[in-house]
Order: sequence, then structure tokens, then C-alpha cells
Amino acid sequence: MGTFLVMEPGPFTTIQDRGRWGYQQMGLPVCGALDPLAYRVANLLVGNAADAAVIEFTILGPQLAVMQEADIAVTGAEMEMKLNHKPVPGWQSIRVQPGDLLSFHTLKSGCRGYIAVTGGIDVPIVMGSRSTYVGGKIGGFRGRPLRKGDILKSGTGHLLPTARRMPASHIPSYPGEVLLRAVPGPQDDFFEEGMTTLFRSEYMVTAKADRMGYRLQGNAVTLAEGAPQSIISEPTMPGGIQVPADHQPIVLLVEQTVGGYTKIATVISTDITRIAQATPGDTFRFESVDVDTAHDILREQRQWMRKLMKMME
Repeated sequence: MGTFLVMEPGPFTTIQDRGRWGYQQMGLPVCGALDPLAYRVANLLVGNAADAAVIEFTILGPQLAVMQEADIAVTGAEMEMKLNHKPVPGWQSIRVQPGDLLSFHTLKSGCRGYIAVTGGIDVPIVMGSRSTYVGGKIGGFRGRPLRKGDILKSGTGHLLPTARRMPASHIPSYPGEVLLRAVPGPQDDFFEEGMTTLFRSEYMVTAKADRMGYRLQGNAVTLAEGAPQSIISEPTMPGGIQVPADHQPIVLLVEQTVGGYTKIATVISTDITRIAQATPGDTFRFESVDVDTAHDILREQRQWMRKLMKMME
């Protein structure tokens, strides 16, 4: 028996989990939820394991008919959400019943939302992950975005004894002006004035922004005199800031494996969530931090998550 019938899929809705690690050397990107914080909290709110698969949607959520009783939670982008045509809040668990209709409407801020359900979305595990890689047509629901008429099943799970709610003070906001902390490198020695330009300028997110990366527009990031325009292709990681021939930076994300452009800096892992929630027209500013500071920020986030888990036990 299914859990959801897709009445309307939304513009780009896929199944994602933590990602597919260990196969980049074969040309398979990590994929996974683009906003790891919203993804993790969604699963926490319904009592799922940290790696359970969820529905990730972009700009506009799907319309789902409920087919069996379950707890759901919606996190991420702020938008009007309705259950049976009545407004319901995000960032908390909601008990749904067969015949209920979940729908999404006006987007207020952010870009991507996450729907977790009791037991997680049950799709086949491919190379250790349920994540969809649309470019390779693998994982998720038949290796593609959801379509009208698809029936989604959920795994084994237990309904919550009491509802769970994210404290209002902990719910992230998604401003149109985004600060991203980044560690210089790995090819920072290829830049002189370009390094100063990157960390002192404002860049606008262009329409070329997806799960592969965000192409930005702003002041040209120039290479040092005599520096090569490109490098031998090497592995990339989410957050890498490439500088192609037009000198306009590109922030790489989870569906990229190798690249031959110099990378002036790397956005720290905790700030990937900020990129995931940015839309075309938003602006980025970069702040230089060292590796030790990046590690401190990561430890703080993990400590915050542990406290949140205890609050919901």
C-alpha cells in the first residue's frame, strides 16, 4: 500500500537522503539533500533515522493525497502550506490520515523544502543510497523527478506518542542577502587582486542555479599574471568556488565530481544550507575564514543538533 499519491509534482521534486558516498571516482556525484540542516530536522521531527529518505522540492511543493496514516514534517523554504485546504505550519510533526490532501502555495522565502514521513520514503537503495541522480537516471523514484500519478511508499516506522515541534527561535530564516564563509584554496596562490575582489564584492545569483552549482554575476575575479587559465581536471567537493574563463565565480554543489577550473576558495560545509535556500536575484558575500575556524563552526552546529535531539526525546 502506498503512502502518498502525487496529484501534482511541482517543478522539480525528487527523493533524497544523506547522499551516495564513495563512487565519485566512477563519475557518480554525491547527490543527497541540498540543505542538510532542513533535511536532518525533518527526519528528527517524525522520529526517523538520520539517513531516512525524504521528498525534496524546489520553489513550489507537490500536491500529495495521503493514502495511509502517518506523521509528516515539512522544513526548509517558508511557504504557505495547507492540509485539506486549511493552513498548517512547517517545522513540526503533523498527523495525517487517508484521504487528506497536502498542498503548497505562495513562496515567501527560501528555495527548497523537505517532506519527511514516518519510516522514510521507501525506494530501492542504489550504491548505498536512495538519493535521486537525475543526470544518471539512478536512485530515487525510477531515477527521475516525481510525476503526476506516482505512488510513494514509506518504510517501517512508529507513529509519535506526542507531536514534535521545532522551537521558533531555532527555525532558520532565509534572507535575500547571504553571507557565506569560505576557506581560501585550493588554488588560492593563482590569485592576487582576484582574492581581494572575491571577499570584498557582492555577487548576484543568476538563473543558472541548480543542484550542480550556482553561477554568480559580479566583479570579475582575475587570475594573477602568468597563472594558467585552467588546471588538470581534479575531484571537486560541494562549496568549491570555481573561476572559469569569464572570471565570474561558480559555487559547486552536490552533483559535480571533477572540474578543470581553478578554485579560489571553498564554502564551509555548514553554510551549504544557505546556498541551497538562495534563489536567482539573491546576493552572496564571502567572508574568509581559516580551517580551524571552520572546524569550530562545525562542532558548534553538531552540538546544537545534539541539544535539539534531546529536546525532542
